[in-house]
Amino acid sequence: MNSRHKSRPRSPRHALSTVTAVAVLGLTTAGCGEQGTGTRDEGNGNTTTSTGAKVLWLGDSIAGAEAPALGAALKASGVEFENSSSDGGGTIVDSGEKITRMISAETWKQLRKDIESFRPTVIAYQVTTYDWGNPDQQRAAYEKAVDTAEDAGAKLVFVSPPPIKIDAFYRPHEAQMRTAPKAAAEVAGKSGGTAAFFDASQVWGTDASAAKAQRAADGIHNCPQGAAAFAKWFTDKLGEQENFTPASVDSWARESWTGDERYDKLGCAA
Repeated sequence: MNSRHKSRPRSPRHALSTVTAVAVLGLTTAGCGEQGTGTRDEGNGNTTTSTGAKVLWLGDSIAGAEAPALGAALKASGVEFENSSSDGGGTIVDSGEKITRMISAETWKQLRKDIESFRPTVIAYQVTTYDWGNPDQQRAAYEKAVDTAEDAGAKLVFVSPPPIKIDAFYRPHEAQMRTAPKAAAEVAGKSGGTAAFFDASQVWGTDASAAKAQRAADGIHNCPQGAAAFAKWFTDKLGEQENFTPASVDSWARESWTGDERYDKLGCAA
């Protein structure tokens, strides 16, 4: 269930799309975000100083579509990044149904491996479209995640999912999908500062059909422009929490992440 995706070299088609991404964010290309010597930004010759922060990114295929831009933005800001999102899964919640029992078991197994190998300082979990179950089951999983992060010496960040088109597959679980972010926010609020909750409706809004939601044609995932908007928002939020200065968008928005094969599969326009 934990299929991984690697980016391919940027194509001219997608290079054009990042120009649009920068324009959508209302930013210019003046003034790159160098922060001194240290880690070299991909392809642009700029260098950034390592912040010491290491972000492990978890979630489903929606998180996977956000990951290429998020990784570029964080790395340009001096933050190490590991994408452990999973297409067709990624949930940590066991609702008692066979599908979530299987997916959550695999997610927890992979999380233990990632913690051991990557040693994150921040574990960021975007609530997935498979976080089914009742609120008690959701809270139990999220509390386990908080404890796991604390034991690993990391902070946990819950991220709410974007609004998506509810199709025939998701309709039976629509109510459960609505309670999951609320349960995550509740757990974060009671964590004593070990966990935080980032409300991504600040980026996407709450209406999947609205232009602000920036959904691809499938009504569920995002294209590069949406990924860039999310990456800027998340990096700004994390910078406030972890006390680092995010790199400017023009230092990462035109890099090779824009050519990730998943955007072609989503039918994203140039």
